[in-house]
Amino acid sequence: MSLCHLKHEICTGCGRSRSEIKEWKGMKHKEQKATVERAAVRLKELRRKERKH
Repeated sequence: MSLCHLKHEICTGCGRSRSEIKEWKGMKHKEQKATVERAAVRLKELRRKERKH
């Protein structure tokens, strides 16, 4: 069951891309951690852009 809601190929809740979501279960813990860190930065940027509009 997926709780992600995509907008422009990025989840508006967690910040992961569509491909990261698809690959998540096959990732090792270290890869998941790096993905979460990238996603947090991406999500922060996405929200910053939305506030400007």
